[in-house]
Amino acid sequence: MVKVAIAGANSGLALEVIDALVRDQTHEVIALVRKDPSGFPQQANVTWVRTDYQDKAELVKLFRGVSAVLNFIVVNNDPDSAVSKRLIDAAVEAGVHRFAPSEWAMGQKLRDVIDVVPWYQGKLDIQAYLRDINKDKKVIEYSFFHPGMFMEYISTPRQTTKHVPPMPTLWQLGSGRAVVVRGHEHDSITVTSVDDIANIVRLAIEYEGVWPEIGGIQGQQLSVTQFKSIVEAEGALPTGKTEFTIDFAEEEDVKKGVLNVYMPPLSHPSIPEDQRKAWHAPGWSGMLYAMAHGAWTATDEWNKLLPDYKFKTIQEFVKVAI
Repeated sequence: MVKVAIAGANSGLALEVIDALVRDQTHEVIALVRKDPSGFPQQANVTWVRTDYQDKAELVKLFRGVSAVLNFIVVNNDPDSAVSKRLIDAAVEAGVHRFAPSEWAMGQKLRDVIDVVPWYQGKLDIQAYLRDINKDKKVIEYSFFHPGMFMEYISTPRQTTKHVPPMPTLWQLGSGRAVVVRGHEHDSITVTSVDDIANIVRLAIEYEGVWPEIGGIQGQQLSVTQFKSIVEAEGALPTGKTEFTIDFAEEEDVKKGVLNVYMPPLSHPSIPEDQRKAWHAPGWSGMLYAMAHGAWTATDEWNKLLPDYKFKTIQEFVKVAI
């Protein structure tokens, strides 16, 4: 049995990971949240703890005897990455062996497009912070878990996971439509099922070797044109549509933050309702540009380390998501 502490444990993905970790009561989880923990799923081997993450000494005490700390606090909700750095410092002081920062999306090419998705700057800051504290000698093992895009977001507005809420993305089964930057429709991105991400995290916790610094997870690599072909072949189109539609944005527009193509209202649990209009154009255009330039394409380090694991395919997914 491995003892794991999870920060931001109320996030949808964190809840999926918790379920995977305590399945069959195999591991023990300390679930850290800012809210009243009584409202979260109560299950064996999970201890909910309320904290504001401001007291390092409190975190050190909580982390004593913990093997790994996983952070799911959304980076744009952590100004200057102060909480993330405090979690790392507390983990090091408590003798924690492993740490996973708040990555859980995109891939290693984020740094190439950070100017159009600046809300992810905290990810790069924490990558640098971890490398810096380990530069003279390794004081904590860490991995940047990069799964590309959540497969289940494609089924929005239908929820196809237990905990991760639907969220509009650039490929949508519900409307039978996708948007891509012109000229990049044949470029592949990574889509990975939430179930697979949770299962890989559990296997990583149990892995006896050294964690890879870059922890790419490749569910499936495919382009929007391949996705279109699969949707049409599986008959996964919405009622009344005879083909899957691909609409195009122009690269010079999205690089400037200009959105000249229809996108549904942007929503994410970390974006307050009264700020969603302001996020709409820069958010969608940033994601379009980032996808076109490889930021949603993950490497395959965990696939190679866990070669027997079978990932869900988009073909399997669309059959149950329609």
